[in-house]
Amino acid sequence: MLSYRHAFHAGNHADVLKHFTLWLVLDYFNRKDKPYWYIDTHSGAGLYDLGGREAQKVGEYRQGIEKLRTTGENLPPLLAEFIACLKNILPAENLYCGSPWLAQAVLRPADKLRFFELHPTDFSHLQHNMQEVRLGRRGILKQEDGYRGLIALLPPPPRRAVVLIDPPYEEKQDYARVIGTLKEAQKRFEQGCYMVWYPCLSREESRKLPEKLKKLAPENYLQAELYVHTPRTDGFGMHGSGMWLINPPYLLAEQLKECLPALTRLLAQDDGARYVLDYKQ
Repeated sequence: MLSYRHAFHAGNHADVLKHFTLWLVLDYFNRKDKPYWYIDTHSGAGLYDLGGREAQKVGEYRQGIEKLRTTGENLPPLLAEFIACLKNILPAENLYCGSPWLAQAVLRPADKLRFFELHPTDFSHLQHNMQEVRLGRRGILKQEDGYRGLIALLPPPPRRAVVLIDPPYEEKQDYARVIGTLKEAQKRFEQGCYMVWYPCLSREESRKLPEKLKKLAPENYLQAELYVHTPRTDGFGMHGSGMWLINPPYLLAEQLKECLPALTRLLAQDDGARYVLDYKQ
């Protein structure tokens, strides 16, 4: 099933957590001269028009990135730098980045990008958007299954890589495929920095995913969750989201500890808003 379109949800609270964390990780990898690869298993369209029909239909960005852009509050320095970065890399104020656009703007000329997207409409948009920045030999786009595509690339030649696994979880099998893919990826490339985004839902598969992820690397992981409201009484909808990292940068925990309180306060939709930060390194 390929019904999910991220354009309806672009810029929401989950995107803010995901992209801020990704930005911090890529910044850390850029500190060493040695090149690395960025691999994105579910790339989406890469760039989204917040004034377009899809984003306006739900308007989730108004409770997400828009709050950070328009706040009069003094943000923690790292969050302020992130917002400034977005302003600098986006072609227009009405646009918001997907992870591919953010990554291509942050990575250096010697680093490589590998994007996978199976949805035909989003892949077409991804191709068009990436043409705008002329990736050249830096980037390869493929319309294929990102889980399998990732495994085929491992280990990457420079033995340094950031991997983002960000499926829509519209099917129950996505939860099992995330775990299975990570197990196989670790066999081939144990030292990779693996990032997994997941929704915080009332459904059992979502609630049990973190404990399954923890078993994959119990001595070297980081979990960050941001809850923006109390779960609905009917159990419907996403009340938060999480990022799980295997082999996270050693600076990341302190960076998130500094910024998650402000993010929670700014993006809170009721008094049930909270965050979770758990790690072991």
